[in-house]
Amino acid sequence: MSAAVEQALALIRDRRTDSLDKALALLQNTVYSFSMKVCGHPEDAEDTMQEVLLKSIPHLDKFDNPRALAVWLYRVARNRCISNRRGDRNSAEKNVSLDELMPDGRELEELLDRKTPTPEAAVLNGQRIEQLKQALGAVPPKYRMILVLHDMEELSTAEVAQVSGLREGTVRVRLHRARLLMRRYLADIGRDGVPEAARPHPAATAARLQRCRRLFAALSDYMDGLVDDAVCEEMDRHIGNCEPCQAFLASLKEAVAQCRSYRPQCDSQSFLTSSEIRSHGVRIPVSRLGSVLM
Repeated sequence: MSAAVEQALALIRDRRTDSLDKALALLQNTVYSFSMKVCGHPEDAEDTMQEVLLKSIPHLDKFDNPRALAVWLYRVARNRCISNRRGDRNSAEKNVSLDELMPDGRELEELLDRKTPTPEAAVLNGQRIEQLKQALGAVPPKYRMILVLHDMEELSTAEVAQVSGLREGTVRVRLHRARLLMRRYLADIGRDGVPEAARPHPAATAARLQRCRRLFAALSDYMDGLVDDAVCEEMDRHIGNCEPCQAFLASLKEAVAQCRSYRPQCDSQSFLTSSEIRSHGVRIPVSRLGSVLM
C-alpha cells in the first residue's frame, strides 16, 4: 500500500485546514499516479483524480484503517479509469497464454551473455521512463490493471482481488503473465525500440528447456514467497544448478523493480483544495472534519 494513503489519513485526523489540504494533495497524487499507469494520458488521469477526490471526501470519516481506505480509493479510481481510458476503449480483451511468454534458446543465450543486473539498473532515467511507459501501455488492459495494483501500488494479492472483483487465484495468474509481458516488452524496446506483441518464438518448441517449464510457470509465486516449503526447496535446487533459469529470474526481478520505481507526479496546480471543494458543495461529515469545511 502506498505510504501516502497512511500519511493522508493521519493528517485528516489532525483536524486543521492546512493538514487537510496536505492530505488531499497526497490522495490526489496517489490517484493521479495510479491513473497515469493504467490510462497513460495526463488529461484522463487529472479528470479521474478530481472526480475520485470529490466522491471520496464525504466518506473519509468512515475509515480508521489506511489499508481499507486504500482499497476503497483504488476501487473507485479503477472503475473511473475503465470508463475513461482512451487507448483501450475499443481494444479487445486478449487472453495471453503462458506458452506465448516462454523464452526460447536464443533469448536465454542473450540473457546469459548479459551481466547480472545491479540495483542501479532499476533506477529510472528519462529515457528509461519513456521505455517503461511504452512497455506498460503495450500490456493488455486486464493484465496491466493487476500489475499496477500489485507491483506499482503495492497492494497485496487479497487487496487486489477486492479492488478488481477477481478471485485471488485469478489475480496471481494475471500478475505472472503481466510481469512476463513487461519483461518481454522491456527487452524488445531495449533491443529494437518497439515492443512486439506476445507471440510464440519459432524455435520455442525445439529449444525450450522442458525441465524449466514448470519453474517458469511458478516464478512469480516463488519471487513473492507464496510457494510451500517443499516446492521452494525444489526450485532453490533447480535455480542453483541452472544458469538459464538464474538469468531469466534476474531479468524478471529487474522488470518488476523498474515497475516499482515508476511514480508519475501531478502538477500541484491541478490539485483541488479544501476551499475549492467547498465551492462544489461537498462537505466532510460533522463527526470528524465538519468544523474544518463547514
